[in-house]
Amino acid sequence: MKRDLRTVIRRPLITERASLLQDDSNKYVFEVRGDANKIEIKQATELVFEVKVVKVNTTTVPGKIKRLGRFQGRRASWKKAIVTLADDESIDLFGEA
Repeated sequence: MKRDLRTVIRRPLITERASLLQDDSNKYVFEVRGDANKIEIKQATELVFEVKVVKVNTTTVPGKIKRLGRFQGRRASWKKAIVTLADDESIDLFGEA
């Protein structure tokens, strides 16, 4: 069964480090589905944003242990993808153009 590629990318991550990567290296950071692979992430980025992807790096971010008073729980783990675009490509994340 083929997955809908529009559901692979969950949201862009806007952090200080992600902004530096975007400005310096033309890399964009996204939260993606946990079961998505690099090929699906590349295809989804090219489909949704209409850009040429050169490289995809992924990492699974482990959930942190959190507590409220004497009760302890754990946040869910999630997957992060760093997508490198071709030199002449860019993504408008804020709809400014």
